[in-house]
Amino acid sequence: MSTLDRDLNGTASSPYRLSPRGILRSEWHKLWTLRSTWITLITAAALVLSVGIMMGATYDGDDAEIDTVVFTLFGTQLSQICLAVLGILVTAGEYSTGMIRASLSAVPTRLPVLWAKAGVFTAVAFTLSLVSNVVTFLAAQIWLADSDKKLSLTDSGVFGALTTSALAITLLSLIALGLGALLRSVPGAIGAFVGAVLILPEVLSMLPFGAVDSVIRHFPAQAASSLGSVARVENTVAPGTALIALTLWAAAIIAAASVLLRRRDV
Repeated sequence: MSTLDRDLNGTASSPYRLSPRGILRSEWHKLWTLRSTWITLITAAALVLSVGIMMGATYDGDDAEIDTVVFTLFGTQLSQICLAVLGILVTAGEYSTGMIRASLSAVPTRLPVLWAKAGVFTAVAFTLSLVSNVVTFLAAQIWLADSDKKLSLTDSGVFGALTTSALAITLLSLIALGLGALLRSVPGAIGAFVGAVLILPEVLSMLPFGAVDSVIRHFPAQAASSLGSVARVENTVAPGTALIALTLWAAAIIAAASVLLRRRDV
């Protein structure tokens, strides 16, 4: 029995043990071996860059009142959808293919699987978003260098705005990942994200109550809108408050998905 050890009771046991590092490595490999991952990430980055270059190349001074970072990163509104869909595929996609059974069989405690998925996805989404933001900003400045929107990466607040924009996109996408784990359906999670995160707050904002407006400002999409800008955005919460709100939303949905993962059958 050269490849097996015996425990104190004399029963055979495998020398291989589950570890957080091993589970993370497994989820990392699963993410990068999917063709949809490459397609979605490349599309997300291309949208940010192409829209940013177009905005810079066609600027004629008519949008002088718009924050420069916001102006160059208009494409993030499109890339956000791509990353949200990828987040949903990371969790709900495994249920649609049945691969989740193998994942949970290998990790009977279940929760580390979800947390590893969230951790790997967060690292990838944030890195891609930040790099895309920085490259797009620098590329757009080639055309904006002689305009009133000329800014440098080292100017006060610029890199912070690029970073908070990446954080906002990442946290919104993490909410989508949590919805995928909750609903276990790719179409259902996409519908829930678009309906509950993007559309519902706009509908509620039509209600003639001041208190509703104050609450809506802390909803995910509205909190995200206050980030990614050098100057403070009017009628939004402070950037620090927005980050806290987004983090709490993402944590709450992941926590709810964790509870259901333990209680429901595969």
